Amino acid sequence: MTAAAPLYLSKIQLKAELDRCLNCKTMPCMNACPVNCNPQEFINHAKQGNYDAAVKTICRSNPMGQTCGLICPDKFCMRACTRSKIDFAVRIPKVQATILENYRTCPPEQTHPRLNGLKIAVVGAGPAGIAAADILSKQGCQVVIFEKSPQIGGALNLIPDNRLPHHVIEKDWNHLPHRSLITLRLNTPAPDPQKLLRQDFDGVIMAGGEPNCRQLRIPGEELCLSYTDYLRNPDRYKTTGKVAVIGGGNVAADCAFTAKANGSAHVEMFVRRRLADMRISKQEYLELISREINVTPLSSPEKIESDDSLLTLFLHKNDWRDNKLTKIPDSTVRLPGFALVIKAVGSYADPQCDNERIVYAGDCKTGGSTIVEALASGQTAAETLLASIKSGKSAACG
Repeated sequence: MTAAAPLYLSKIQLKAELDRCLNCKTMPCMNACPVNCNPQEFINHAKQGNYDAAVKTICRSNPMGQTCGLICPDKFCMRACTRSKIDFAVRIPKVQATILENYRTCPPEQTHPRLNGLKIAVVGAGPAGIAAADILSKQGCQVVIFEKSPQIGGALNLIPDNRLPHHVIEKDWNHLPHRSLITLRLNTPAPDPQKLLRQDFDGVIMAGGEPNCRQLRIPGEELCLSYTDYLRNPDRYKTTGKVAVIGGGNVAADCAFTAKANGSAHVEMFVRRRLADMRISKQEYLELISREINVTPLSSPEKIESDDSLLTLFLHKNDWRDNKLTKIPDSTVRLPGFALVIKAVGSYADPQCDNERIVYAGDCKTGGSTIVEALASGQTAAETLLASIKSGKSAACG
């Protein structure tokens, strides 16, 4: 089996990528970044050997720069990179992650902004919650983060360790510049947000993600394993037998990669739509091929049956015509012999409440997204909440 690609660039690779940057004055890479990180600027600093300035440039707008660099897809800065019109894009996320891994100082420099008298609750310590806490603390708020799990990261903790080691998430967290204003409460489910407002909080950022797995709504679904159960404890479900993964997004790909790494002889993904519609990066698709993971498109499950401790999956084929997906009549196939069937067809958030001092961020607002989009959503939510509180106080004074 092909070994996983290294997480970081070597010194030679880093220099080669830095030299390939065209130093575009229009900065298309920054304009394509949801958090407006400026690769043109930090690469230019690194070219001159000023890595301290490069680190500061990255961290100025991205509180999880190293994590983001390891898993950010190629559809933002790399797609906008002018170099891609000549040969291929500069590997900007890898450059970013490598700079932070090699040149970020420890312990970080702490700054102490003036307190503004506000106390804000943030529900969820995933990317959106961390980004919101970062903005709020920079503005002088006292922030309390409620996280029901025993570690920070939210849905990032479902990503296999060979793609994103958890210590990288902790490293980004430990380098937030205003940690003294942030209280993290792990293993602490948050009360209802309305109740938080009735306590001593001036506002609430809801960044709890999408904790509920979507259902297949087919007979035998109870025989499936949800992606959350599988990815949180993959060693519990180790098998050398056949594994089916239902779904075609990043999480489904992570399930497939994990099953293969855990010793499965045959892993197959069943995707409802076309290969072109899969919500994964080109790199992830090529990795599926290199790891000999089958991807079967235009296939939808109909039912699952158990037979002598193994599972049989029944699927029908779909037709894609005029931008519409339809079932092909009499196309049902029976596929026996699976040790595991994992469903990874998405998730959904809990119901939202309507209150100008309760602002939603990340996946619970936008649906499943990338890490950099979740970070941007958290930053926007923090600014929105502060503006709302300021507006409310002005109205009260008037």
